[in-house]
Amino acid sequence: MTANRWVAGDVPRGADYDRRFEELAAQGHDMHGEAALVDAFGPGSVLDAGCGTGRVAIELHRRGHPVVGVDSDPAQPLALGRRFDTVLLAGNVLIFVAPGTEGAVIANLAGLLVPGGRLVAGYSLRPDRLDVPTHNALAASAGLELEDRWSTWDRAPLGGGSSYTVSVHRRPG
Repeated sequence: MTANRWVAGDVPRGADYDRRFEELAAQGHDMHGEAALVDAFGPGSVLDAGCGTGRVAIELHRRGHPVVGVDSDPAQPLALGRRFDTVLLAGNVLIFVAPGTEGAVIANLAGLLVPGGRLVAGYSLRPDRLDVPTHNALAASAGLELEDRWSTWDRAPLGGGSSYTVSVHRRPG
């Protein structure tokens, strides 16, 4: 199996990752778009899958949501013994997993949703990574229906020149 792209990449990690967001916040950027979007759905519980250092999970907790954060683990799929109203994949999770495993990741996480629950995923649109039509097909294969899609966490419309997408798929029920 091809390596996890996050592990194999040279992206900032840990304190360096957090420092990047602290610098952006100091420049006046809103660093809580992911949490604000999820909060707007009013979920009773959230799984922050690929939580990293916990930036989004911490903000969701601050906003009053019960949240569980998990990150890369070779023992996937997750056996958490519970289901969630929302599973969040912020920060490019779906384009950093090992190539060819995106469908299994989506299916495993879809299985952790309550009926009517949402899988919310945001990722950069790059020519060599997951694209929107493939994402839709993989989500449909996992029994999810597209609810909405934008180009940003603050719900800007997705257009031909968009370099990012935020997709909301819902488990029927």
